[in-house]
Amino acid sequence: MALSVVDLDRANDFYGHILGLLPAFEGNEQVGYLLGQTILMLKPNWYAPPTQQPNPRLTIAVNDARQTEGALKARGVAISDPVQLFDEFWVGSFLDSEGNKLWFCSADA
Repeated sequence: MALSVVDLDRANDFYGHILGLLPAFEGNEQVGYLLGQTILMLKPNWYAPPTQQPNPRLTIAVNDARQTEGALKARGVAISDPVQLFDEFWVGSFLDSEGNKLWFCSADA
């Protein structure tokens, strides 16, 4: 999954330090960050600027969306859509350092 970024250093700080994701490498070159088994690749000067309405939409499955929202808030991450129950899923979203919107969800327990 590739995300457009304006400031690569700021984005690296957000994903590496604020979210605490592990770096992903191809050989000796860091190409992004691991999100489960997915690599989030940060693309500066890409064809499209960061957006809150990306297509395709990235939704991250988490164990408990309400706890994830609290953990993100504690790290100073901007919650763009507070967690709400939709059908049988708790769903919320946050903005990364570049303004990209990422969604997260968990099943209703």
